[in-house]
Amino acid sequence: MSGHNHGLREEIKAYWSERAATFDQSPGHEIFSEPERLAWHHLILRHLGAGDGRHALDLASGTGVISHLMDDLGYNVTGIDWSEEMLDRARAKAAKRGRPIKFFLGDAENTMEGSEAYDVIVNRHLVWTLVDPETCFREWLRVLKPGGKLMIVDGDFVNVGRGERLAKRLAAWLEKAGLLKPDTPHASREFAERHNSILARVHFSAGARAESVVDLLQRAGFEDVVIDTNLRQIHKAQAKNWNYLKALARGLQHRYAIVAQKPV
Repeated sequence: MSGHNHGLREEIKAYWSERAATFDQSPGHEIFSEPERLAWHHLILRHLGAGDGRHALDLASGTGVISHLMDDLGYNVTGIDWSEEMLDRARAKAAKRGRPIKFFLGDAENTMEGSEAYDVIVNRHLVWTLVDPETCFREWLRVLKPGGKLMIVDGDFVNVGRGERLAKRLAAWLEKAGLLKPDTPHASREFAERHNSILARVHFSAGARAESVVDLLQRAGFEDVVIDTNLRQIHKAQAKNWNYLKALARGLQHRYAIVAQKPV
């Protein structure tokens, strides 16, 4: 790996470590309602089925939001993250809720997990941050059991369509005119600028389009790849946390779940 990539990876790690303290305050990160929890459950069940004690690996687990959803459905869950600050919060949350989820320090590109150790791998909003996604996908293939499934939940946060652009402009105008209450920000301007700087330098700097992710998954050896853009129930539940125009703009983004299988 080049020195440039190593430096960028360390920058990404530092960014999320500093975001850990307020991560669970943001809608779209933590689960804020039972309808949203159920919508996530339906997505997982639709593609992965009930856990029935199967082993699931939650990559870039953060504070454990997805890990808890998987645990709800009967999976034996292990979460790994490369931020100790995120892991501290994940462990505390699991202990408070009495969940048997295991959290370890680890890297999505080099998990240090055994080969063919997991039935399922899940991650949310990880792929857009990857510096070398093809290397990561080969690692995930190694860790999965034959026939095991990978589910990625992510999106293109770079390319803004006409509808989203108009909704954002109208929201900004109405907020300035005092006719629309601004949403409470959960990240400072400095964090937003750092986020944009990182986004401009990762592999998917031009946007993590689902088709581009699928191409790399297939090159890494995955098969039976499916793109699911029907996340409406999740978006509908999350929308209650924002003003109408922000919720509309978010719902117009290119967000998706991708499910792929390791050959038997």
